[in-house]
Amino acid sequence: MNSRIGIVTGGGDCPGLNAVIRAVAKAAARRGWETLGFLGGYEGLLQPRRYVRLDYTAISGLLLRGGTILGTANRGKFSAKTGHGESRGLPKKLLDETKRGFKALKLRGLVSVGGDGSLSIAQQLFEHGIPIVGVPKTIDNDLEGTMFTFGFDSAVACATDALDRLHTTAESHNRVMVLEVMGRYAGWIALFAGVAGGADVILIPEIPFNYQSVAAKIRERERQGRKFTLIVVAEGAREKGGGFVTSAGPEKNREARLGGMGAVVASQIEKRTGKETRVCVLGHLQRGGSPTPFDRTLCSVFGAHAVELVAARDFGKMVGWQGAQVGAVNISEAVGRLKTVGPDGNLVKTARALGISLGD
Repeated sequence: MNSRIGIVTGGGDCPGLNAVIRAVAKAAARRGWETLGFLGGYEGLLQPRRYVRLDYTAISGLLLRGGTILGTANRGKFSAKTGHGESRGLPKKLLDETKRGFKALKLRGLVSVGGDGSLSIAQQLFEHGIPIVGVPKTIDNDLEGTMFTFGFDSAVACATDALDRLHTTAESHNRVMVLEVMGRYAGWIALFAGVAGGADVILIPEIPFNYQSVAAKIRERERQGRKFTLIVVAEGAREKGGGFVTSAGPEKNREARLGGMGAVVASQIEKRTGKETRVCVLGHLQRGGSPTPFDRTLCSVFGAHAVELVAARDFGKMVGWQGAQVGAVNISEAVGRLKTVGPDGNLVKTARALGISLGD
């Protein structure tokens, strides 16, 4: 019986990747298994194979450390995303080579830590005969099959802290401050941080907005004696009838890079209201730094349960937080169908009840 497993981290980095690596390696060691961490994403399985042995020395101090000691990649041979919501199948030759690498190292199973793109690849590898389990990672929290992905809470904490800081400068100068956060198709970060940080306007991809409504909210605050306004904008937010704002065109086998919506919103607000308006783009700050205590716990739970799935040979599954407990769903049921904010969901209703404008 094989007593060695592998772990790979793919896609964009985020707080908590190292905490998952640590949890997988520790849980595997308790079973007497060795864990190999593949470097640079799935390509670490290809010749010349690149990996490290994750013994207790290698994983020391990882719980609070941001990023991933294994490195990650969201481009290259294993790029699965080609456009907005589109994916591509990997060549059979590449799948065969990956499987040979897996067998040559005599692995019992492979743990894939990633978002929709990385887990779409994991599903293809599973269908090609590689025993694999998935761990959901994305700051956008847009994967089906789990209430929360790790990295999300840390991103929300970063965005909320930014709002707290912008609040004081906005109030001091009687300005409108626009904070642009990540969120390509799903507005979870913008919505959670906006509610937690006391935003006055939240613009998310799921609810197309119009500038008249945003301007009306600013004027309403003026009449109430509130001379400043905080606005949170997800990078994928769109005006009614409008499209995505991109900072760069699509590259080969990659999605278009979104960015700049905050600046567009700020320009329109200043033009329509005459209010001095400034924009702050958080960008990759949301993906860096130490994970929050909640994310550290979630990573530990996910990593330990992933090893349990490998032990049970219950492959093709993704671990997920399902309310009060951890569970698992088929990877195929989690990828290719983004979990978006419900326009009539509880948090949207809460925002409206608090007088927050959603721009519609």
